[in-house]
Amino acid sequence: MHLIVPFAGVLSEAGRHTAQSLSLPSLEKLLARAHAGPSEGSDERSLSAPHEVALAQALGWQVVDGLLPLAARQAAHDGVETARQPVGLLTPVHLHLGTEQVTMTDPDTLALDEADARTLFDALQPLFADEGFTLQWGSAQRWYLLHDSLAHWPTASLDRVIGRNIDPWLTDVPGARLWRRLQSEAQMLLHAHPINERREAQGLGAVNSLWLSGCGVRSDDAARAEPQIDARLRSPALGEDWAAWAEAWHALDAGPIAALLHAADGAMLTLAGERRAQPFTVQHASAWQRVRSLWQRAPAHQLLEAL
Repeated sequence: MHLIVPFAGVLSEAGRHTAQSLSLPSLEKLLARAHAGPSEGSDERSLSAPHEVALAQALGWQVVDGLLPLAARQAAHDGVETARQPVGLLTPVHLHLGTEQVTMTDPDTLALDEADARTLFDALQPLFADEGFTLQWGSAQRWYLLHDSLAHWPTASLDRVIGRNIDPWLTDVPGARLWRRLQSEAQMLLHAHPINERREAQGLGAVNSLWLSGCGVRSDDAARAEPQIDARLRSPALGEDWAAWAEAWHALDAGPIAALLHAADGAMLTLAGERRAQPFTVQHASAWQRVRSLWQRAPAHQLLEAL
């Protein structure tokens, strides 16, 4: 068993203040008994989020920042046949134009249903086909783009960009000029589309752009067991709803993390923040070690602040 927890730690001052008030007895008990491995990830400016790096490591992939073939893996889960072609995840998004920057809102808040998504998908398909790209349907929020150039096309994870200025996350690689032209043409088509006119009249966010991420060629998973990702902290963290983040943390501590205390030796917990991910291996302690851990237990927030 390997449990990966994204957004266990955050950089927001308000979020870090909330972390200091968390009561996480199961986590603190586990940390006192577990063996910490080498941390994964680099810093908050990496294109790949630390929990994605941790997943790639667990699956036995070669880790290259911004080039984790997560789109190909998700496409396989969605039943999309890519025939080992390079593939990227194309997400319909809303970009908010502010006075000084362009910010991406969380795609989950668009409430984009399948009928509207299909109509927009069909309208955009010829645009990409004319340039030799293949557009495949996965779901209302997951479209897939296939093209040879995507084999070596580093991109920023959605989890890096949501709620932030998009400019620092636009990569400059061969082919990027073509992508930006296609993205610009897609934005013009979306702007004039009747579905967006209706959505705006209904008070819904317009689907006014697309975000490309997770590019690469599908890798064979070398892991013996599929890691379990518990993403309940993600939406509250990205939405900076710290009361909900704390509530989710308490539920996580009482549920999956408490269960890890009774797991077999070798079970793993990886806590991922915005800078790095820290893995821990469960080791069952002797009675004396359990007693000693009671006064050696460090507050959980000290670890979370370092992630």
